[in-house]
Amino acid sequence: MIFLKYISDAFEARHAALMREDPAAAEDRDEYLADNVFWVPKEARWSHLQAHAKQPEIGTLIDEAMRAIEKDNESLKGVLPKDYARPALNKVMLGELIDLISGIALLKPSPLAPLPEGEGGRRPGEGRSYDILGRVYEYFLGQFAGAEGKRGGEFYTPRSVVRVLVEMLEPYSGRVYDPCCGSGGMFVQSEKFVEEHGGRIGDIAIYGQESNYTTWRLAKMNLAVRGIDADIRWNNEGSFHKDELRDLKADFILANPPFNISDWGGERLREDVRWKFGVPPVGNANYAWLQHIYHHLAPNGTAGVVLANGSMSSQQSGEGDIRKAMLEADVVDCMVALPGQLFYSTQIPACLWFLARDKSGKHPSPSGRGVGGEGRAGRDRRGQVLLIDARKLGTMVDRTRRELPDEDIARIAGAYHAWRGTLPSPSGRGAGGEGGYRDIPGFCKSATLEEIRKHGYVLTPGRYVGAAEQEDDGEPFGEKMARLSRQWREQREEAARLDAAIEANLKALGF
Repeated sequence: MIFLKYISDAFEARHAALMREDPAAAEDRDEYLADNVFWVPKEARWSHLQAHAKQPEIGTLIDEAMRAIEKDNESLKGVLPKDYARPALNKVMLGELIDLISGIALLKPSPLAPLPEGEGGRRPGEGRSYDILGRVYEYFLGQFAGAEGKRGGEFYTPRSVVRVLVEMLEPYSGRVYDPCCGSGGMFVQSEKFVEEHGGRIGDIAIYGQESNYTTWRLAKMNLAVRGIDADIRWNNEGSFHKDELRDLKADFILANPPFNISDWGGERLREDVRWKFGVPPVGNANYAWLQHIYHHLAPNGTAGVVLANGSMSSQQSGEGDIRKAMLEADVVDCMVALPGQLFYSTQIPACLWFLARDKSGKHPSPSGRGVGGEGRAGRDRRGQVLLIDARKLGTMVDRTRRELPDEDIARIAGAYHAWRGTLPSPSGRGAGGEGGYRDIPGFCKSATLEEIRKHGYVLTPGRYVGAAEQEDDGEPFGEKMARLSRQWREQREEAARLDAAIEANLKALGF
């Protein structure tokens, strides 16, 4: 319903603008397509549905609206739900929902009102409800993920986790790919990042694949709600068995595959060109995802992948050998251990893998900006891996879930950009402050391949970063030891007194 409201609003705004500029063009569908606006026939417009919201046939009218939109917009065929007329759905509540969603339009300025300074590039009066509806849609996705429990993770990656990936990879332009794209959150944040940092929205080309049909539909709507054009493929066999984008080489890959999936059909894929570092075990798809993603990277491409913590240290079924081969081939760029309770669907601790095709630092990022700054390459990182322990970061937003605030995301991304030897991230906060990297005990460590070999190719950051430095409180060592010794003796005497009192009470009770 939110999607229907958005595309109708976007159509009406463009229609009003065309009526002012050239009334004859107002009925030309190409005028709308040129602005990435869906053509909405009269019977599908929100005003029509709102006028009939209190009628008992409102469910049928909504279904007809969905069919009409699909008929006139090829990219939406098979995407929209058409079951609002079902008897079990309360039509009074449905009408009330239409009235409720209609209120969002109150936040949209009139077509003649100019936007505030800084929102350039849009026509006067356009764009305001665009972001509001996008945020409402994202909010409902998040709430649905929380209510769905374990299934929630199938289609929704928490926003703060996506933002860490996006801020670290900085996909300003080029080809962006997600082989298990869920509801499209990675793409939405990539577009948002480009817009917030001065790039042009059309500079990135978006590609994705999803095996769950319902989730694929959510992704198509999530992107359309924001006017994002993307090539998102669906088939129920998934990326491993039917790679819809077989020839794609992406500049940036962002992915949150399902953790530790055992029924991925690995027994049917014992020989595959993608298994460059070793055949992944049949019982766990983690290293199949990593190698599939690496296979799709362009020569200078980088990838960020969310996986279960076990992937950093597992030795089962040859996983340790694959990890060793990846490290010896120098394709692992960075590892981030995330705090717990970030995800809706699982309490399994998670980590981020960052892979790079080229760590020499000789080539700028694909956009000519991004991690490399404007036309600038980075530092030679060959033979090194950055390990970041972010387990102590984040704040609890309710009893069960944690989020990473802006300052924590900036700290993680800043460490990565400083280590790469590139311009500081947009926050200007690197691990070593402005313009330089240094190891920070308890947080980040640049480890050599030789150090990693000594740890048996285990990539758990906690093994490398050590303990955090304790701040000097200014108290002389001799005075501190005397004070602590005195405190310890006093506490020992108090413990003995309490033990005697408890013993006496027990005897008085006959025990």
